[in-house]
Amino acid sequence: MEEKYSLYTKILIVDDEQSICDMLEKYLTKEGYETMVANNGPDAIEMFKKNDPDLVLLDIMLPGRSGKDICSDIRKFSSRPIIMITAKGEVFDKVVCLELGADDFVVKPFDLNELAARIKAVLRRCNSHSEMGEEEIIKFENIEISKQKYELKLRGKAVDIPPKELELLYFLASNYNRVFTRDQLLDKVWGFDYLGDSRTVDVHVKRLREKLEGISDKWVLKTVWGVGYKFELLG
Repeated sequence: MEEKYSLYTKILIVDDEQSICDMLEKYLTKEGYETMVANNGPDAIEMFKKNDPDLVLLDIMLPGRSGKDICSDIRKFSSRPIIMITAKGEVFDKVVCLELGADDFVVKPFDLNELAARIKAVLRRCNSHSEMGEEEIIKFENIEISKQKYELKLRGKAVDIPPKELELLYFLASNYNRVFTRDQLLDKVWGFDYLGDSRTVDVHVKRLREKLEGISDKWVLKTVWGVGYKFELLG
């Protein structure tokens, strides 16, 4: 059965090229979404706070503050999904986007049908997470992870963390002492239809280790060489 999203599923388009904004508005409206447009970073933040969109299409190359800066700003107060739009195909850009908390990315020139598929996939993943209503807080020495609140506490203090990093940590910690390959983690955390590079996992694990360093000697985020990663309890 074809998925349909409500007319009230709101998408914020952020791009300084008006021709692209017009094209996306026309196409997404036809697909059944409500759209709004901002052409620069400050307007995007203001419009986001005012309208609380369900998803953001965010161009990296914006006048003034870049899309990467805007993504980082949004992640300080919201876990709404963000799909970055880039004119570059380098792995570096992809990794940076995901590291900042973006949920996916598309590269210009993009196919509108592919973009629509990515939007549906991201919305489906986010909706399934919210519908699960996971209230359990995972606790080990000096660490608490709440996926419902998207909150990480270390030694009792809340720590800023991008949504995907928290989801990865939550998954590994809730399956402690089990080893998962990069592909398995992409499947479980990013979704089976994620089309990105498996090195994304390495980037997120690296950032998690920076946050968790020295927090406890009772557990560790461990690399199992040649296999993948696990959250290991040390006794």
